[in-house]
Amino acid sequence: MSALSALPRPLLEVRDLRVSFDTDDGVVHAVDGISYTVHAGRTLTIVGESGSGKSVSCDALIGLSRAARTRIGGAILFDGRDLVSASEDELRRLRGNRIAMIFQDPLSALHPYFTIADQLVEAVRAHRDVPKRAALEHVLELLRRVGIADAPRRARGYPHELSGGLRQRVMIAMALVNDPELLIADEPTTALDVTVQAQILELLGELQREREMAMVLVTHDLGIVAEVADDVAVMYAGRIVERAPARELLSAPEHPYTWGLLQSIPRLDRPREEELVAIAGRPPSLIERPSGCHFHPRCAFVRESHRRLRPELAAPADDPGHETACLLAGGARRALWLALRHGATPQQARAAVPGADDDPAPAP
Repeated sequence: MSALSALPRPLLEVRDLRVSFDTDDGVVHAVDGISYTVHAGRTLTIVGESGSGKSVSCDALIGLSRAARTRIGGAILFDGRDLVSASEDELRRLRGNRIAMIFQDPLSALHPYFTIADQLVEAVRAHRDVPKRAALEHVLELLRRVGIADAPRRARGYPHELSGGLRQRVMIAMALVNDPELLIADEPTTALDVTVQAQILELLGELQREREMAMVLVTHDLGIVAEVADDVAVMYAGRIVERAPARELLSAPEHPYTWGLLQSIPRLDRPREEELVAIAGRPPSLIERPSGCHFHPRCAFVRESHRRLRPELAAPADDPGHETACLLAGGARRALWLALRHGATPQQARAAVPGADDDPAPAP
């Protein structure tokens, strides 16, 4: 039995979520049937290259993807309530209150014409019937809590007067101002230097432990995944191609795309002059997606059947918590990763692993 199976009902449950946009060039399949769960106090990280559907899937959680030319399907259950069918009034009551979001670029997310205090006080009073003075005191205390020195002076300033690190702390304060149960963080440290990034991640972890928040963290940095994640979902071309507990995914990944992401990270145990291994090609168009396995044009282990058959996310009976959407046999996948981890090239690994060239592909 997996550890997750013993947990109570998840706070957030996403079922077969689909988001597409009608454009003049065709239908953009931004999110193509993803499912996952997040329990209170746990962190799910969603990783993948730009254009894989990470941010769109998170926007859909709080209704920011709704537009005239947008189609949304599936279910998003928050505390048992389906947000896909929720009204705009109901979503407004949830946004910034029980569900909050930290956006990737705080300078764009914060209003340039209003002071920091005005914006945070408004966020409090939009959901709580409290006097303005009491709201301001709460805001100042929270700004101090997120590490902003001289909070009263900073609160009187405007977003453009703050550094990137301070603006991100303000965004965290705004997200936490009403004690949300679910926090969505869309690449919250992308524009920050390494020192500030570490401080922000430590702060988020500390606040999460205090408040037992569930957190969905979007990132392309697997170093962040290793530091903060409980569970990981790897997205490619709008789909989840691998999902597992963080420690297991980082030590024994099963999808060739995940292998590519991990191999692109510099390693301290390799020569300094050694070139990084890049994933061949580029992410596919979400309007004209490849047939079969969407990753097959970039995969070093592709077989002819992979160009026709579409893999579904599935887990073996002996490891139900580790799901992979790959047509290679499970034993071959594990042997291939072991060879790659020990320095073999994809061609060498393919030649050395029995079953790596089998075609048609067996079931996972």
